[in-house]
Amino acid sequence: METSFLLAKINMLMTSDHSSVVSMNLFVALLCACIVVGHLLEEYRWMNESITALAIGLCTGVVILLTTEGKSSRLMVFSEDLFFIYLLPPIIFNAGFQVKKKQFFRNFMTIMLFGAIGTLISFGIISLGAVHIFQKMNIGPLEMRDYLAIGAILSATDSVCTLQVLNQDETPLLYSLVFGEGVVNDAASVVLFNAIKSFDITHINSRIALEFMGNFLYLFILSTMLGVLAGLLSAYIVKKLYFGRHSTDREVALMILMAYLSYMLAEFFYLSAILTVFFCGIVMSHYTWHNVTESSRVTTKHVFATLSFVAEIFIFLYVGMDALDIEKWGVVSNSPGKSIKVSSILLGLVLIGRAAFVFPLSFLSNLTRKSKYEKIDLKQQVTIWWAGLMRGAVSMALAYNQFTRSDAKLRGNAFMITSTITVVLFSTVVFGLLTKPLVRILLPSTKYFASTTSSEPSSPKSFTQPLLSNGHDLESHQNGKSILRPSSLHKLLSMPSHTVHHYWRKFDDAFMRPVFGGRGFVPFIPCSPTDQDDHQWL
Repeated sequence: METSFLLAKINMLMTSDHSSVVSMNLFVALLCACIVVGHLLEEYRWMNESITALAIGLCTGVVILLTTEGKSSRLMVFSEDLFFIYLLPPIIFNAGFQVKKKQFFRNFMTIMLFGAIGTLISFGIISLGAVHIFQKMNIGPLEMRDYLAIGAILSATDSVCTLQVLNQDETPLLYSLVFGEGVVNDAASVVLFNAIKSFDITHINSRIALEFMGNFLYLFILSTMLGVLAGLLSAYIVKKLYFGRHSTDREVALMILMAYLSYMLAEFFYLSAILTVFFCGIVMSHYTWHNVTESSRVTTKHVFATLSFVAEIFIFLYVGMDALDIEKWGVVSNSPGKSIKVSSILLGLVLIGRAAFVFPLSFLSNLTRKSKYEKIDLKQQVTIWWAGLMRGAVSMALAYNQFTRSDAKLRGNAFMITSTITVVLFSTVVFGLLTKPLVRILLPSTKYFASTTSSEPSSPKSFTQPLLSNGHDLESHQNGKSILRPSSLHKLLSMPSHTVHHYWRKFDDAFMRPVFGGRGFVPFIPCSPTDQDDHQWL
């Protein structure tokens, strides 16, 4: 009896293992198909790889539904851990590693306005709208915590898709604003979501609101500091130990592991891992990357970009297949009209919520910008509003966390999950498809715009540039005319970006780079770039 039971158990495990192997083979084959199809459609102005992967995922889901007679639509179950622990870190880190740092820090206050204050405004509008409208529609038993959660869930923009639809070289200002906002926004949305789950929502008062804001600032500052410290530590270790004398593999491995360690430490201390790994990427591109050998520079640049690229494709393929999960749609299939109405209302709230902060905060930001070329005009504001409407895997993961932990088959929970999926699919496909044509229509003269707003290449991308630096000294020359650096407080406030840039470079050259390395401060060792190699990039 025991022998037959054991044999049956082994046979079941072998069958399960074999099914997993088959699923993984099919999924890897689909990833390859996404890359090939994306390459073939690269010149097509309406398409991008994220939408291609999403479409292939949906088609695959339909095929699986038909072959399993409506029992399943996916090869793997959507997992929050898989998304947040394995797929998101390489994407966010590479974005920080490749970002045009001068453009990002020049617009840092605007990015923070959009990412932090804007997220709170959007969260408030979506939550209030959901409370007032859905309570009258009788969509099922939902608590106040659920309504606030849906506000946080749909306030999270899709920074992954932004990377696909906006070009950093063609529209540097828009890219830095939309993507920078997206990173801060994702972090703020996750913080909001966790706060909603931990705070006592039944008795909201001014004290709880102040605690909430203090908690947000605490998380933001500590998360940023942790990322900076992890980046500086990696730079110091690489600079002092000269790994390149023996093995470039050790340098590459250390950079990858230190980046991932920063993310996991932030998770361990309940901080915002998204912000941590993003700023770790910025610091490592400024210091650590210049301390490694030439071959390690080339290797890390391509390794980080490749990991990010594969993770992006994986996410959209994953979301496309999981969106057709029959278990979620079965509960709301009896009232398709109400399901469409709920999804439409949420999509409308997303549109209104984003408009409610993009245009007013752009006006406030323009008050601090003296040059007309630095101001965000109406066409750029419309593009920023539109490009940030896409919702993605962060929204999906948070929705699953909130509405499947209790019971996904409850009517209210099923409506919220399916509506979130609908908003994600619609916004990614429709808004994603139309973003590139919209940029071409509203901002046709992007070449001049790019040359006036950012003349510096990304550090690892082009093998250049210190933090907050530019290939041309805009402080000394602009249109062939010399500009004196301001010395008084009044002039400091009237020309903040150039002056802060100047003093940062002095501080960086005098104190930071002699300790942590960086361009121009790397000692000569065998197999490393020579002084002549460095000078060719200056």
